[in-house]
Amino acid sequence: MTARVAIIHDWLTGMRGGERILEAVCARYPEADLFTLLHLPGQVSANIEQHRITTSFAQRLPGLTSFYRHYLPLFPRAIESFDLRRYQLVISLSHCVAHGVLVPPEAVHVCYSFTPMRYIWDQYSAYFSQNSNPLIRLAASLQAPRLRVWDQLAAQRVDAYATSSRFVARRIHRYYHRQARVIPPGIDLTKYTPHPTGENGGYYLIVSALSPYKKLDLAIKACVRTGRKLVIIGWGPEQRRLRKMSGPTVTFLGRVPDETVIDYYRRCIALLFPGEEDFGLTPLEVQACGRPVVAFAAGGCLETVIPGQTGILFAEQTEDALIAAMDLAERTAFDSGRIREQARLFDINGFTHAFQQFIDQATMSNERTGRMNASADTWRSASETA
Repeated sequence: MTARVAIIHDWLTGMRGGERILEAVCARYPEADLFTLLHLPGQVSANIEQHRITTSFAQRLPGLTSFYRHYLPLFPRAIESFDLRRYQLVISLSHCVAHGVLVPPEAVHVCYSFTPMRYIWDQYSAYFSQNSNPLIRLAASLQAPRLRVWDQLAAQRVDAYATSSRFVARRIHRYYHRQARVIPPGIDLTKYTPHPTGENGGYYLIVSALSPYKKLDLAIKACVRTGRKLVIIGWGPEQRRLRKMSGPTVTFLGRVPDETVIDYYRRCIALLFPGEEDFGLTPLEVQACGRPVVAFAAGGCLETVIPGQTGILFAEQTEDALIAAMDLAERTAFDSGRIREQARLFDINGFTHAFQQFIDQATMSNERTGRMNASADTWRSASETA
């Protein structure tokens, strides 16, 4: 008898790196039911939306489209509200609260963690800096301790963790005291290919959510200061602030189709990646198109970019360091074929195979290593003491 499978994802509001991985998992389990806090129809791929999608009460909250992150304190209760009693296998893909679902004792719960909740852990200061709304900062300071308690309890509900990089695995161990198997994400190498003539469009490129921790202001300032052309594809809460600091050489394209993104990948001087990322699929996608990456030397990029061969890494998040890295990139004779070979190490089929092995091993295991399937009441009582 085939096990009933539930897939849990934090929210479905756009196709970013996490949704690319979700798409691969959905393809592997076409009959699985999909649970998510909220869903904006038409914002994710047809392959995802063909699944039966169940949303939480968060779907009915006002201002959902623009301000859903402001409801973060409600998300633990929302994710715990799903009834998963019919399922034998639960697969959560989590960067916020998805890993905190309540599953029946006989079910196996595996989690592919993109990161522990960055809003309350390592990126707290970036999201709630002095530039943010004072009321939001105050609310965050009051709620963050409770959310951290809940998050650590929720992490113990998972039978087995996997993640994208050694960088994130260390973070999972630091905050959750759990071991995670590293299974790097993959890309479709038939989709991302070099330009047939190697055309160079004379611009640097950013493809990213416009969020504080991405450090996109650093790239904008460096390009404005040197008069370099910069094209930014993406959207997010930082859009208004970033547009204000931009000059005539910076172009914002917002949301565009995948085909347009690939065309910009193929013709850019290089992809700029100034933030500290958990892994980063966009550097792999642009490398598959034969173009180099200029990235901050931290996080997942240390595991995907080869300095001097497939890109340039800079050691400090400063304008001067980024400008020097762009200067060096323009002097370096990159080999498009060598760059694409690096991307071949991260083929999507390799990810799918390794992730299925991980699930099979977790399913076959008879051990439950200290899982505490804490209830919502447990969270509330623990939060009150935080």
